[in-house]
Amino acid sequence: MTEVTIQPGVPHAAVRVRRARPRALLAGLAIALVTVSAISVGIGAVRISPAQVVAITVAPAGISLPVSYDEAQAVVLRSIRMPRIVLGMIVGAALALSGAVLQGLFRNPLVDPALVGVSSGAALGAALLIVLGGPLVSTLPTPLALAALPVAAFVAALVTTASVFRIASVRGGTDVVLMLLGGIAVNALVGAGIGLLAYVAPDAQLRQFTFWTFGGLGGATWASLAVVAPLCGLAAIGLMRLARPLNALLLGESEAGHLGVPVEQVKRRAIALTALAVGAAVSVSGVIGFVGLVVPHLLRLVIGPDHRALLPGAAILGALLVVVADLIARTLVAPAEMPIGIVTAAVGAPCFIWLLVHTRSTWGHA
Repeated sequence: MTEVTIQPGVPHAAVRVRRARPRALLAGLAIALVTVSAISVGIGAVRISPAQVVAITVAPAGISLPVSYDEAQAVVLRSIRMPRIVLGMIVGAALALSGAVLQGLFRNPLVDPALVGVSSGAALGAALLIVLGGPLVSTLPTPLALAALPVAAFVAALVTTASVFRIASVRGGTDVVLMLLGGIAVNALVGAGIGLLAYVAPDAQLRQFTFWTFGGLGGATWASLAVVAPLCGLAAIGLMRLARPLNALLLGESEAGHLGVPVEQVKRRAIALTALAVGAAVSVSGVIGFVGLVVPHLLRLVIGPDHRALLPGAAILGALLVVVADLIARTLVAPAEMPIGIVTAAVGAPCFIWLLVHTRSTWGHA
């Protein structure tokens, strides 16, 4: 495993770190994700053994195994748990991958996708629909009514991110400092709007919106996955292709430009793809915190800053974290279900504090 040695008074650049081998770590994370997902899919109010999981999974292909199961188990597995696990992997990968890209773009390990307004914008869109859009939604056909909340959250997330990007655009370029400051200002403005809507909302609508902001995978269906998966998949492919430019940007923008990297194009592409990935993910899952902040930061300490390994590693570890958090959320207080955002915050915040405490001695001497 990684061994980090920090000596008081020693510059940050002199911190001795023995890195894990990226390929071995990525393979281990992938195996862990598959294993945890296979175990998680059988755990819940309706118990399904591993053998039954395999038998139910292969049955649609015409393969009959000598394992008995009832129809209720098959329905729960195919219609509830499998879409939920898949959505958890997609959401976790999208959040962590986006966080890794933004941290590399801003050259700051404390950057989170929420800073560019994606999460707060999605929350505002959801609040507007829940509090003010009830009469409109009631007139829509059932499929459109079910899709109204994710669509509203997604559109609002993109609009908010576009506003932050517009604020940071200066003379044909993009200033990363202005983008961070603009993100803080826009998040505050959006927070005021959300607070106003929460103030005027009736109790039932306020409760619905509150649970949405805590995050959860309970609304996962194959239909919602059919919309979210292509958007997040396309965004993930585009973000993965930014690995080499982000490595060059670690040297600084001017140095990267001298190496032939189209810096402004990379910035625009990174922000647009991040907005697409995170906006699509949170539109279905609600706001899930700390995944995009802690996962890339922790992984960077383990395998180093090379984005060719960091980006796929962050995607896999983010998926693993959300799947585990969802398992805890739906079993810890069974038969009730805890919002997944509470679990990720309860795990992510102490983890992040631990990282800060164990690295703070280097900051004053960097």
